Amino acid sequence: MPAGLLPIIYLAFIGLGLPDSAIGSAWPTMAPDLGAGVSWVGVVTMIISAGTILSSLQSVRVVERFGTGWVTAVSVGLTAAALAGFSVATEFWQLCLLAIPYGLGAGAVDAALNTYVAVHYESQHMSWLHCMWGVGASGGPLIMAQCLGVGSWSLGFLVLGGLQLAIVIVLTLSLPLWRDKALPRMEDDADDAGSGDAEGAPISRRALLRRDGVLAVLICFFCYCALESTCGVWAASYCTFARGIDAQTAASWASLFYIGITLGRGVSGFISLKVSDHNMIRLGQALIALGIGAMLLPLGDTVLLVGLVLVGLGCAPVYPSIIHATPARFGNDVALALTGMQMAFAYVGTLVVSPLFGVIGQGISMELYPPYLLVFLLVMVVAAEKVNTLMRRRTA
Repeated sequence: MPAGLLPIIYLAFIGLGLPDSAIGSAWPTMAPDLGAGVSWVGVVTMIISAGTILSSLQSVRVVERFGTGWVTAVSVGLTAAALAGFSVATEFWQLCLLAIPYGLGAGAVDAALNTYVAVHYESQHMSWLHCMWGVGASGGPLIMAQCLGVGSWSLGFLVLGGLQLAIVIVLTLSLPLWRDKALPRMEDDADDAGSGDAEGAPISRRALLRRDGVLAVLICFFCYCALESTCGVWAASYCTFARGIDAQTAASWASLFYIGITLGRGVSGFISLKVSDHNMIRLGQALIALGIGAMLLPLGDTVLLVGLVLVGLGCAPVYPSIIHATPARFGNDVALALTGMQMAFAYVGTLVVSPLFGVIGQGISMELYPPYLLVFLLVMVVAAEKVNTLMRRRTA
């Protein structure tokens, strides 16, 4: 592939991450202005997640028709338009309407670029790709915090929309570099007994789910993304409503979680050359546990800061390691099909679990934020170890 294309792919993933945590960072200030409840941001994130699920499931068909470059440029354009719309919204229902193109654009970029890098580039680029997402996701709250200090949340979304538009221009100029117009179709194993598929035909989701370890890895992915999205969306609200930190400071503190992810994924790209994927996942889970433990301890704001960074560092290797391990665990023939299913489960986790905490936080207490994260960490660990056990039995 052209050497100049990889930095552009990285730039697109920065754009994907920029708005991800912005609404959560701004929400303590936005909610009163819009006459919305604290938990209502969950409705917006649910709509966004529904759009990402829909567009990710259709991404292969769309990319085969239009090419990865065009899909990426148009999708980032949709998110830019949605963010510009957020900046002038005066009613909550307007946010909900604008969340539709936001979700459709974000899901298409995520699915298309993950698959493109998996097919065309070496494994370490997957960690660095998601490191670039962390650059955007950590930058979003910092930009929003600065705009809250000098203007308003509207200015923050306008700035983010302008940055997305600049990325669209770069992507449009790069279109000649995107040479492939279609993705390889995934084929079923000839020895997949009872799958109901003819040899050489694309594998069905039902046949894929029957393979040992697939359901467990999907549960693992679901729990990871549920934890990551909940931690990012509600960090600022937890700092403000449970720990008494002012909204501007809380918005900047929320970025520490994403800074942890960014730094961790940058380092993980090198560590992954020496450490196996399943041990990278275990390392990440251990760091997440330490971070949640720090947030649970009543030791002051400094320890809270450390906890947010540790959770981010722990999240860093999990997502790319699960994706990278897929071909070795389940076979090259189903790698892309299973990656698509994993991403759909990821979006379902974001769709359901993060908004659910909003209801719990408003109805009961925001102080349940760390225990809520801990529940999904424990389920993730159990599911990940189940996959490891099945893989050891297969190779024994």
